[in-house]
Amino acid sequence: MLDWDDLRVFLTCARTGSFKEGAARLRIDPTTVARRVQRLEDELRITLFVRSPRGLQLTAAGAELLEASQGVETAVDRLGVADTFTAATGVVRLSASEGFGGHVLAPAVPALLDSRPGLRLELVATAGFLSASSREADIAVTLAPPTSSRLAVQRLTDYQLGLYGAPSYLAAAGRPEQVEDLKSHHLVGYIDDLLYAAELRYLSDIHPDLKVRVTSSSIRAQLELAVAGAGLCVLPHFMAAASPGLEPVLPETVQLTRTFWISTHRDVQESRRIRVVRDWLADTVAAQRDRLMPSPWIGVGHSL
Repeated sequence: MLDWDDLRVFLTCARTGSFKEGAARLRIDPTTVARRVQRLEDELRITLFVRSPRGLQLTAAGAELLEASQGVETAVDRLGVADTFTAATGVVRLSASEGFGGHVLAPAVPALLDSRPGLRLELVATAGFLSASSREADIAVTLAPPTSSRLAVQRLTDYQLGLYGAPSYLAAAGRPEQVEDLKSHHLVGYIDDLLYAAELRYLSDIHPDLKVRVTSSSIRAQLELAVAGAGLCVLPHFMAAASPGLEPVLPETVQLTRTFWISTHRDVQESRRIRVVRDWLADTVAAQRDRLMPSPWIGVGHSL
């Protein structure tokens, strides 16, 4: 009979792609991790991993065991702890956009961890998203709902964006009074061929003839460029409102709405730790409603 502890070690190494990283997550010695994986391979008479420059790579047999072990993990998680939030244990990797992850989620993490002492969170907040379908993340918060049948997907929240500029830029270039005036202004935006989501094509929604002066793949860098006076920039209200160096531009006219979606692999969606983090996400956006949707109007898409 297979040892659950050995399976748990295998699952962690498969997710991290490293004996060393797996050992760090499990808080045991890397030598012990390697020995347990070897014991599992010997018992099953298969090879689970091969080494590559990118770290540990699953063999075909390893991939099959990963699929099977996810169900075992969920069952153990559901039956092995009390039916309370405080019983949640283990690591959850959460992927979110740079702005949302840094400005909305990160400040709320300490309260989550204080109330769930056995939980560890890996918040991946970058210009792009990890995939829950390919198990790069346990939970992914994306700008469009994934279509994979392997995922459980739900709407998390809408959020609003507007146009912002620095007082120094507006003093030098003049304050636009209508959308048509924006054609004579410099704009800060995304690098088009590096866009990781079509929903980030904000400027074409406002006007087809806007001049982009400087672009960046980072929303944080775009905000700092706008503060420095490089041009006007479309930003989520939850980011721009926290920057004293920016002023809203055409707030009654340029109003954009986007949506965040949560996805998790169906094999782990009922895991205690996954449910706890999903519920925390819902509670966090509910508490931040005024920052995410500050305007009195509620809409979909944009209004010009």
